[in-house]
Amino acid sequence: MNYLIYIFLGIIQGLTEPLPISSSGHLYLMKQLFNTNLLNDLNFEIVVNFGSFIAIFFIFYKDIIKLINGFFKYIFDKKNKKKYYNEFKYCMLIIIGTIPVGIAGIFLKDIIENTLTRTWILGICFLITALALFIVKNIKGTKDDYDITYKDAIIIGLLQVIALTPGISRSGTVLVACLLCNLKRDSALKYTFMLYFPVSVASMILGVKDLVNSSNISELALPYFLGMIASMVVTYFSYKWLSDWVKKGKLWKFSIYCLILGIFVLFYFR
Repeated sequence: MNYLIYIFLGIIQGLTEPLPISSSGHLYLMKQLFNTNLLNDLNFEIVVNFGSFIAIFFIFYKDIIKLINGFFKYIFDKKNKKKYYNEFKYCMLIIIGTIPVGIAGIFLKDIIENTLTRTWILGICFLITALALFIVKNIKGTKDDYDITYKDAIIIGLLQVIALTPGISRSGTVLVACLLCNLKRDSALKYTFMLYFPVSVASMILGVKDLVNSSNISELALPYFLGMIASMVVTYFSYKWLSDWVKKGKLWKFSIYCLILGIFVLFYFR
């Protein structure tokens, strides 16, 4: 039964991580709905997040290799410097877009966990996510990947900070911010998940020490592994679903889900 629960939680993580419906919000909601210590296992959360990371890395690995290659060639290859400017600039845009949430995560983490993790706040945050997704339903944008400006990156990065609150989707917030900055849907989707990588890597690095030093890691190795595989597989197909809906302008359909979920939370836990 525990194996099945770990697999189920891995599926939930994989489904909610890419989609603009807040994985942290769903985790907190499940803690309120179900009485199980598994939901308080931070090590398991690290493992299933790693599963999502692998899946999304697999989807974007060609872009990542191209960007890293271009970034260092721009710095060290003086003869062909201009050839790799776009890749260098895009990497800088990722760094700039990540800085605000990195700083906020360090200084506001305890405040958020102690004051904003309330069920009624979660319900309101789901409703805010629903509204944001609905507002951008008709926006197509005109900017390609390399048309993003440093100003855009700062705005998007600042708005990403809001997603530290459970119930506010990170992918949804960044997608909305990208579209409001006039990015094309494809470019918005790509930049959204390029910003995912540094945040995800930082979170995993901070959690690896606790995972390695865990006293029961050996007995939980198999259920952890099953949960990670479930998260990885479901994340891959969940991203494909999101990508298809973003390109077809169906992002607003996720707002309906968040609206229903927000109303449910507010009435169920009143």
